[in-house]
Amino acid sequence: MGTIGRRAFLGEAAAATGAVLAGGPSQALLPGVARAQPHDGMHSLGPVADLHDGKIRLHLPAGFQYRSFHDTDGPFVVLADGTTLPGRHDGMGAFPGPDGNVWLVRNHEINGAGTAFGTGEPYDPNSRGGTTTTLVTPRGDVLDDFTSLNGTLLNSGGGRMPWGTWITCEETVNGPDVSPDFTNAPNIDLHEPHGFIFEIPAGGVSNREPITSAGRFAHDSAALDPREGILYLTEDNFSFPSGLFRYIPPTNPMAVGRIENGGRLQMLRVMAVPNFDLAVTQTAGNMYLCDWVDIEDPDPVFPYTPGEPAPTSNDDALIYVGDQGRAQGAAVFSRLEGATYTRGEIYFVSTQGGGDPEASFGPIANGYGDGFGQVWSYDPTTQLLTCRYQSQAPDALDGPDSITVRNERGTIVICEDGPADNYIRGFTRDGRLFDIALNRVTRNADPTITRYHEEFAGATFSPDGHTLFVNIQASNGVTFAIWGPWGRLGV
Repeated sequence: MGTIGRRAFLGEAAAATGAVLAGGPSQALLPGVARAQPHDGMHSLGPVADLHDGKIRLHLPAGFQYRSFHDTDGPFVVLADGTTLPGRHDGMGAFPGPDGNVWLVRNHEINGAGTAFGTGEPYDPNSRGGTTTTLVTPRGDVLDDFTSLNGTLLNSGGGRMPWGTWITCEETVNGPDVSPDFTNAPNIDLHEPHGFIFEIPAGGVSNREPITSAGRFAHDSAALDPREGILYLTEDNFSFPSGLFRYIPPTNPMAVGRIENGGRLQMLRVMAVPNFDLAVTQTAGNMYLCDWVDIEDPDPVFPYTPGEPAPTSNDDALIYVGDQGRAQGAAVFSRLEGATYTRGEIYFVSTQGGGDPEASFGPIANGYGDGFGQVWSYDPTTQLLTCRYQSQAPDALDGPDSITVRNERGTIVICEDGPADNYIRGFTRDGRLFDIALNRVTRNADPTITRYHEEFAGATFSPDGHTLFVNIQASNGVTFAIWGPWGRLGV
């Protein structure tokens, strides 16, 4: 759909949504649940020395310890297979390893054309992102490490699958058929289209085949409903509205132990109001009855001539899949990132949701969405979407990103991606927020240079729940293993 048509139907939807949010009648808004409680404060955290070298890199609750590893802020880290470890550590999944150890599959969110890192035949030999896999002890001692996927781009989030694989998500639509993105770096040298999801077995390597039917868009995270075998996918379309998608594989993945290509992609719609704008201010407990619309062309390849700039703009490519859903009334969110399955629902976060309506539907230079973040859940059984929390101020929650759970107790662990101090927060079943960790990383060569604004990412618990593994996502990435009395925190 062209830009004019897109703005027309989204503009009409915004007007309708504004009336609903102002208190007008709507069949979409259902009776709510209890309101979320305020933030519990930051008094419980204190400096803890890194068992790797004694430096202070995190503030944690009493009784917790940690060790850092795979720190790229310094000499190159060379993996066991000879790969120079990339930076920009992002989404990550933990799986059972031999002898009580843990396999970690970790994304590297690297953009742009360039020689693929690592060993094995890459998906695209001129793309610099991918995943590495590490075997670690529960206390962060590295035993083995290697390249598990290369030749992809901007591997952001993903999700652990119950049969022991990691789904990694490309948060881009770059390719030789698309003009340069926000970096203005040319895409001419790319060999393959990007914007897909890939599957990587724990302890093994990916077949490097994209699951194209799950869509070509700015993917962030994936969460599987094991009861129905449906994969839920978030979209972080930074400058434009984002959508919540689901992929229905041709065969139930719980039966075959993998996500097969050739299925059906759908996008969430609030039933009573077409293009309902969920990016604006919500009240915790708001509930909406939803259904799903089909995406007819989930994996477009745009016309281009090899070696020449592509005529399709990056902006048009970014909105191509989502606009198919919005043309059928799909809901509008702000920047959907982390997702996880717990309590029988799909929980996911909106990084900049919860503010005033945007003046247009993009592109928005500082990101679509004018709030500090929201927590949502979707119940596949009842088809109800619920706003679980909306941040009123950055000191409560600022830019929620990666999320995970330790068990079915119900506490959601949230990584922040705000512009100032970044925390790992806990979000309880009754809507209470509390602090788990505070970033106090500095440059290794000069501790006076702080890195407190760099985001936590990729939080994932070891299979026994003993250790939380988490990254600092930056050019100089680092991974932490954190352990302590989780039950005392209510995690």
